[in-house]
Amino acid sequence: MLIPLVVMIFTSFKTLPEIHSGNIFIPPSTPYPGAWSQAWSQACVGVECPGLRRFYLNTFLIVVPAVILSTLIGALNGYALTKFDFPAKNVIFGVILFGCFTPYQAVLIPAAKTLSIIGLSGSIGGLILIHTIYGLPFTTMFFRNYYVTVPSELVKAAKIDGAGFFLIFAYILIPISGPMIVVVVIWQFTSIWNDFLLGSSFTFGLNAPIMVAVNNIVNTGTGDRPYNLHMAVAIIAAIPTLTVYILAGKYFVRGLMAGSVKG
Repeated sequence: MLIPLVVMIFTSFKTLPEIHSGNIFIPPSTPYPGAWSQAWSQACVGVECPGLRRFYLNTFLIVVPAVILSTLIGALNGYALTKFDFPAKNVIFGVILFGCFTPYQAVLIPAAKTLSIIGLSGSIGGLILIHTIYGLPFTTMFFRNYYVTVPSELVKAAKIDGAGFFLIFAYILIPISGPMIVVVVIWQFTSIWNDFLLGSSFTFGLNAPIMVAVNNIVNTGTGDRPYNLHMAVAIIAAIPTLTVYILAGKYFVRGLMAGSVKG
């Protein structure tokens, strides 16, 4: 499983003559960091391809608010669907759940028209809105399944003490939602960071996210392919998601198990 990653690292630190003349499994004779600096600052010639530094910032500007909004709204939805009774509650949850199985391609044209109408077409704000809305069915499902395992007596006792809807949510449900918050944040972060289709459909130029930039860099230019640059670009783009899984992977599994059993 690690062999492709090792080959990528070795190749990113080799010069092009060494790549063409050597074995891909052999470490570089003399590490060459030029491909990494080029990938970060000036990956290809042209205004539209300044390197990954600009697109890293774009992606963080998209990921952070989209993750926060979808997590908070999903938690609020899950709380309302499990601890409060209202007409057609199960029907509403079924409709929300249907969104988990709706492919990206089915919403591209309606989403593009909507963004154009509200004036967010081609902007980072538009992509934040798209990722927030598209992530809500998943975050709602995660939190709903988790809150089913939380005793309803906690909510009833808070109501008797005079707590309202949002006070119960803020002071009872959120403090005990740590495991599921970790699951949702990891899920949303990796999904948004690795997205290419929505990023390429709703942004362009210097507003593009990281994966669109990776595609543009790899497919720019003719002639001899700079494999060391391409490998460096791919590794740099993957570092955040690899870091998240390495540091929080065990908490992701624990969070999924935390909502799997009622009682």
